Amino acid sequence: MTETSAPRSASAARTESPRVLSGDRAARKRQAIIEAARSAFVREGFDAAMDAIAADAGVSKVTVYNHYGTKETLFMAVIGDALEESLAGAIAGTAQRLQDSDDLRVALKWTANAWVASMTQPDMVALRQLVASEVRRFPELGNAWRQHGPDRARPALVAAFERLIDAGRLTLPDVDTAILQLYALVLYPHLVHSTYGMALDQQTTERLIDSGVDMFLAFYGYREVSKR
Repeated sequence: MTETSAPRSASAARTESPRVLSGDRAARKRQAIIEAARSAFVREGFDAAMDAIAADAGVSKVTVYNHYGTKETLFMAVIGDALEESLAGAIAGTAQRLQDSDDLRVALKWTANAWVASMTQPDMVALRQLVASEVRRFPELGNAWRQHGPDRARPALVAAFERLIDAGRLTLPDVDTAILQLYALVLYPHLVHSTYGMALDQQTTERLIDSGVDMFLAFYGYREVSKR
């Protein structure tokens, strides 16, 4: 289905649900809108003007509303796109390594490095801070961040932990708590520091990840595969 060119006011478009627009042309417009909106939100915050976003995308403001309905919906789409772009490789790599490797220590250290590298990119730091500043007005923004963020690795972590528990190589009574503790050891320090405009240096990052994973595995009684 192609887009209609019938004129409508932006205020009318703003109150309606987004249309279901398909086809290559619509997809290109959606991508242009997302890229323009991401730059605008990072640069100006949630108060970025929809007029400016539309102009940067090379479309009309009505077209933006046709695709996304509201600024909140557009912002959630930007969050989903940014997290997908940043974390897709890390999530896929985590799943593969946890499934294929008998060495949980190596797999978790790779995973932690991939998470940190992805989540500390300047655009991601700016978007995360923007979500934090707006989440009281729009609680769904926090939900979108969680759903599209590192929690997407949770199924792979749960499967790996349960496999090792069944094999008697890990003593882990509460998987959900353990996953939060792992995030706290290897990822959250970077997120906290970035909130205050600071970045941890590479040596500190390596020490946090290496010691954090070792602490996690020691606490939960991880047993290496016998070398014999």
